[in-house]
Parts: sequence; C-alpha cells; structure tokens
Amino acid sequence: MENLLQTILKPMLDHPEDLEISFEESKYNVSYKISVHSDDVGRVIGKRGRVIKAIRIIMSNTNHDSSKKVFVDVD
Repeated sequence: MENLLQTILKPMLDHPEDLEISFEESKYNVSYKISVHSDDVGRVIGKRGRVIKAIRIIMSNTNHDSSKKVFVDVD
C-alpha cells in the first residue's frame, strides 16, 4: 500500500525526494501520514481537496482484503 502511495504521489511533486510516508496500524484502522515539501502541499491537497479525496478513495478501495479502515493525512 505504501508503494501505491509513492506511485501516485511522486509524479505530481516538484520535490519528490522530500516525500516521506509513515503509517500506524491498529486493530481497526491503518493511518498513513504523508509529508512533502512545503511547495508541494497544495498539489497533494488540490483545489477544494479533490486530489487528496481521490487518493483516500483509491487507498480505501484497494484495501478490500482487510476490514480495516484506511486514513490518509497530509502533514
């Protein structure tokens, strides 16, 4: 799942070397935290949050083998 996030995010960033993804897993959910360069935060969020919403939808739909809820946050 982390590789999927990298595949989605790296092409859209001006500073892909600053991309850091961390995750925490608990009994009921998985939380991914995306850290990018300050110039790229707007690209990841998108207008009215459309890009980050799409990323969240993709991540939650690819997690069909588990019943855990997936969260994606931008730092």
